[in-house]
Amino acid sequence: MSFRLVFAHAAFATFWTGRIAGTTATLMQSVALGWLVYASARMELEIKESLFLVGMLGLAQFLPMFLLALVAGAVADHHDRRRILLVCSLVQLSCALGFAILSLREQPSLTAIFGIAAIFGAARAFEMPARMSLAPALVPREVLPMAIAWSTLGMQIGMIAGPWLGGMLSAISTTLAIGGAGGLYLLAALTAGRLLAMPIDARPRHAPGTSRLVMIREGLIHLRDSRIVLGAISLDLFAVLLGGVTALLPAYAKEILATGPEGLGWLRTMFAVGAGAMTLTLAFRPIRRHAGPWILGGVAVYGAATLTFALATQLPLSMLALMLAGAADSVSVFVRQNLVQIVTPDAMRGRIAAVSGLFISASNELGEFESGVVARFLGLVGSAVFGGIGALAVTGLWAGIFPELRRADRLEPPE
Repeated sequence: MSFRLVFAHAAFATFWTGRIAGTTATLMQSVALGWLVYASARMELEIKESLFLVGMLGLAQFLPMFLLALVAGAVADHHDRRRILLVCSLVQLSCALGFAILSLREQPSLTAIFGIAAIFGAARAFEMPARMSLAPALVPREVLPMAIAWSTLGMQIGMIAGPWLGGMLSAISTTLAIGGAGGLYLLAALTAGRLLAMPIDARPRHAPGTSRLVMIREGLIHLRDSRIVLGAISLDLFAVLLGGVTALLPAYAKEILATGPEGLGWLRTMFAVGAGAMTLTLAFRPIRRHAGPWILGGVAVYGAATLTFALATQLPLSMLALMLAGAADSVSVFVRQNLVQIVTPDAMRGRIAAVSGLFISASNELGEFESGVVARFLGLVGSAVFGGIGALAVTGLWAGIFPELRRADRLEPPE
C-alpha cells in the first residue's frame, strides 16, 4: 500500500531513481579509491602509514564540505533545488572522469587524487541539502513519512549495490569501477534534468531581500532552539565519527581476513544489506511512537556490533557484525531524517538539512580520518575496538545531555 501511495507521484519516482544512481556511484567510487590509495601506498609504506593516507582521503572530501555547508544550506533555501542537483551531478561526473584518468597510471599521484576529492566534497556540500530538502515537495503531507522511508531505502539500495560493484569491478580494474561510477553520475544528472522539466514548486519561500548571512544565522538559531533535532543529528555525528570502521576495511580485508578487493566489496556491502533490510521494513511499518528510545537504542546496538567486528577474525562473522551495525544505523537514520524533514519548516529545511548533512559527512569522511589516525597509535584492531566502545559511551552521554531527545515520542507531520 505504501509503495502505491508514494510512487503514484512521478516526480518522486524520478527523484528516487536519481538517488539510487548517485548513491551507488559514490559508494562504487569510494571502494575503488580506498583500494587504489591503500595499494599504492603499500608499495612504499607500512600498514599504519598507508591507513593514515586512506584516512586523509576522507579528510580531503570533508574539509570543503565543512567550509561550505552553511552557505550550501542557504543556497538550497533560496534557489530551485532541482537545478542544484543537476549542477552537482555534472561536477561529480567530471570528478569521476578525473579519478579514472589518474587510476590508469602505474603509480597515481596521491596529491592529484586528494585535490579532485576536495572538488568532489564541495559538490556534495551543495548536493546533500538540496536532495534532503526536496523530497517533501514531491508528495502530499500525509504520505511524507512513507516517502522518507522509501527515499532512505533508495539510498540503502545504492549502499548495497555500490560497494559490491566497486569491489567486484576493482578486482578487474579500478579504472573500470570508477568509470562505472561516472556512468551512474550521468544517470543522476539526467534524472535531475527530468525533474527540472516537471511542474514542481521546488523553490522555498523566504522573506524578500533576506541576505545569505541572515539566513544562515536564522538557521543556526532554529537548530540551537530545536533540542530534539540538535540531539539527534549530533548523536549520529559522534557515534559514527568514533564507531565507523570504513577506513579500516581495506587493511582488515588484506591483513586480518586474508581477502582481496572482492572481499572488501563484500564487507562494505554487508553493512548496507543490514541497513537496506531494516529500511525496507520501516517503509512498510514506519516508526511513529517512542522515537527517542528507538534512536538511542539503535546507536547502542551499532556500537556493540562495531565492537564485535573489531574482535572478529573470520570473514563470515565480520560480515554478520557489519550487517547488524547497518540495521541498527538504519533505525537511527530513519528517526533523524523524519525529525529533520518533518519537524523543520520548509523555508528553513535546506539550512537544517545542510547542518545535518555536514554532521553525516563529518561522521563518515572525518570518521575515516579519525580511524586512520587512531590506527597509527593503537594499531588496526585497537582502532576498531576504540570506535565500538566510543559509540556505546556516546549513547549514554547523549541520553543525559539531551533529555528532550530521550523523551521524544511521536513522528508525525505537522498540520
